[in-house]
Amino acid sequence: MIDTSLIWESVFISFCTVIAVQVLYYLFLFARLAFYKKPDNPQQQEQSLSVIVCARDEARNLLRNLPGILVQQYDTEHEIIVVNDNSVDESRFILDEFKKSFVNLKSIELTQEAKLISGKKFPLSMGIKSAKYDIVLLSDADCVPASEHWIYKMQEGYTDGIEVVLGYGAYNKKPGLLNKIIRFETFHTALQYFSYALAGIPYMGVGRNLSYKREVFLKNKGFSSINQIPSGDDDLFINQVAKKSNTGIVIDPEAHTLSEPKRTWGDWVKQKYRHYTTSRYYLFKHKFLLGLYSMTLFLVYPLLILSIIFYSWEQALIAFAVRFLLQAIVYYKSMKKLNENDLWPYFLFFDIWMFFYTFLFLPAVWKKPRKNWD
Repeated sequence: MIDTSLIWESVFISFCTVIAVQVLYYLFLFARLAFYKKPDNPQQQEQSLSVIVCARDEARNLLRNLPGILVQQYDTEHEIIVVNDNSVDESRFILDEFKKSFVNLKSIELTQEAKLISGKKFPLSMGIKSAKYDIVLLSDADCVPASEHWIYKMQEGYTDGIEVVLGYGAYNKKPGLLNKIIRFETFHTALQYFSYALAGIPYMGVGRNLSYKREVFLKNKGFSSINQIPSGDDDLFINQVAKKSNTGIVIDPEAHTLSEPKRTWGDWVKQKYRHYTTSRYYLFKHKFLLGLYSMTLFLVYPLLILSIIFYSWEQALIAFAVRFLLQAIVYYKSMKKLNENDLWPYFLFFDIWMFFYTFLFLPAVWKKPRKNWD
């Protein structure tokens, strides 16, 4: 006869193990962002750089967002490059009008598709190769800098030995549950890639706000090793070139970029599926660490419920409380740093939501990517 008490004891032990793993992630990884202090750099000098934006049929976004890049308060030489990739709307005429007022604006007109290279990699490559300066700062046409000091703040990340600088690409705050979920997911992703970078194991960045040296791009032969993958011009490229010694972060709110979030659940799900299809190509150590975190995050609440019902609700809640309090502190301080602190009162809801989120997007890890430009 099966001793059910041993089964439920095993469930509780499994729950405690999951909690212990989660606590280790919060203590030794995520706390790095929560308690991060910008290092002093008294000899910081402004550096010449090239801002690169790729656009396809983005006339409306160029009208709305490009001025935020063009009017940056930055005295050192810099250029703004917009790669107009086979647009059939009024993008070209809009860029021509902007160039009349801003002499540092340069546009590259692409009129043919690159064979066997899908996604944004070819236009981005053209922009980087034509850049005048060694530092390139990347953003998207649907993004606008959060301040007039975006360029200055991002280039501050280039201290001695740094070749890659990771920034934060936030979403505009809007009413409604979907907006909060999108912003929390964006924060949660940033909590991970910033913390991993601070721990010396950088694994990704976001193309909405990302900078690296042109020399790194050329030494890596551009995107040649990932050209067959539709996405990945940001996260996969950083996964290949970012190292402990060459990667820095900039989290100053004035260095953020802002984008319009998706307005429907369907559009957002499609966007997230596309993003997650690249994760299978990460280095093994990154996949292991990210996978272990996601797996334990997924198991927290099912094991908590089983432990409460069938083992000991007091012991289960005590174990859960350890993670809960640590998580509350890390989220509060990290959200404050990334200007997402209005989300903190809902963090328990978001934590429960992550169970459903993981269940929803897990198939994207092995799903074949779609070959689309975005």
